[in-house]
Amino acid sequence: MHELIITPFLDDYVVLCPGNHGGLRLPLHQYRELVQVAADGGRCPPWLADAVRQGWQFDISGRPLNELAVVRDESPHGYVRATYELNLGCNYDCEHCYLGLKRFEGLAWPERERLLYILRDAGVVWLQLTGGEPMIDKLFLDVYGTAYELGMMLTILTNGSRLANPKILELLTTHRPHEITISVYGATEASYDGLTRRRGAFKAFSRGLASAHEAGLPLKLSLIITKTNAHEVEQMQAMGDALGIPHHLYVNMSPTIYGGAETLPSQSVEYLRKRKPFTGCNAGHTFFHVDPHGMASICKIGRDPNISLIEEGVDGLVRLGEIADSLLLRQGGCTGCGLQGTCGTCMPLVQLYRKAKAPLAAYCQHREPREEVAG
Repeated sequence: MHELIITPFLDDYVVLCPGNHGGLRLPLHQYRELVQVAADGGRCPPWLADAVRQGWQFDISGRPLNELAVVRDESPHGYVRATYELNLGCNYDCEHCYLGLKRFEGLAWPERERLLYILRDAGVVWLQLTGGEPMIDKLFLDVYGTAYELGMMLTILTNGSRLANPKILELLTTHRPHEITISVYGATEASYDGLTRRRGAFKAFSRGLASAHEAGLPLKLSLIITKTNAHEVEQMQAMGDALGIPHHLYVNMSPTIYGGAETLPSQSVEYLRKRKPFTGCNAGHTFFHVDPHGMASICKIGRDPNISLIEEGVDGLVRLGEIADSLLLRQGGCTGCGLQGTCGTCMPLVQLYRKAKAPLAAYCQHREPREEVAG
C-alpha cells in the first residue's frame, strides 16, 4: 500500500498524501528525477524525505521509492478531477432527491475496472465516488480499492448509513480517503426518517457517523435543508460542532436529472439562497462526470450529449470540451437577457428548471429580482 502519490497536476507536479490535506509542489526536474528513481528501484532522495517529514510528520528516508509511492505518468488529456456515479440506486427515498428514478444499474466488474484505468489515463487525480448511495453498490469495495491503488485521491458522497459496516470501515481506515462528505437529513428521528421516507434511517446514519468519527476518518457534513427539517437547522449545525466536523448548508433544491418537478415542493422558501454570479467553470475541460454506464458528460447536470468511455476509451474525451462550450452558452429566453453578468445559474441547470416548469424565482436570480412572465 502506497503512502504518497507523485503526479502531474495541470501545469504543476505535486506530491500528495492519501488521507491528508495539502501537498508538495515539485519543479519539473525533481518530478523527472523521481520518475527515474522509481523506475530504477532506487531509494527515496533525501530532499523528498525531508519535505515529507516536515509536511506530514512521518519518515520515509532510505526506503525504496516504488514501494512507498505511486509515481504517475503525464497525460496528454489535461483532466485532473472527475465524479463517478457508481449506481443510481439508494436505500433511501428522499423527497428532494434529484435522481428521480432510482435504478440499481451499472457496469459489470471488467468494464468498471477498464473505466478506472481510463480515468487514470485521462489524468484524473481527484475522484469523487457518488450515487445514489455508493456504499450499497455491490462493487463499491472493488471500485474504491482499485482507484486507490491507481493513485487517486478519493472523496465519497454518502448518506453514512453503511459507514459502520466492518468491511467498509476497514477499507477506509487502511486506504484512507481524502474526504467523506455525509449528507444529513435532520437532527431527530422524526424529521430524518420523514424526509428519507425510511424507518430506521436516522439510527443507521447515527451509527455510521459515530463509527467513522471514532475511526478518525476525514469527515465533512452536508446539511440538507428542506421544508421538512428547516426547523432543526441549529440542531444539525450543533451536531457537527459537537464532533468538531466542518459542515455547510445545502439549501437550493433542483429538479431531477430528467427535468422532473417532483423535488421542488420540498424547497424551504425561507432558505432559498441566491447563488453567486456564474462566471464559467471547468466542466468538460479539466473535470468531467461519469454515470453508472460509463457515459462521460461535462457534469452531473449537463448529461447530454455524452461519450461512451467503454466504447471509445480515453480518446473519446477530446470532444468533451466542445460539448461543454456549447452547453454553457446562454440559450432560449436567456440569450438577450441584459442581466447575464449577475445570473447565478448555469445554463444546463436553467434547462432542467425550465423542463420542470419551475417558478422563475427558483433559478433566474440576479441582483435585481425578475418578474414572472405569463405565457
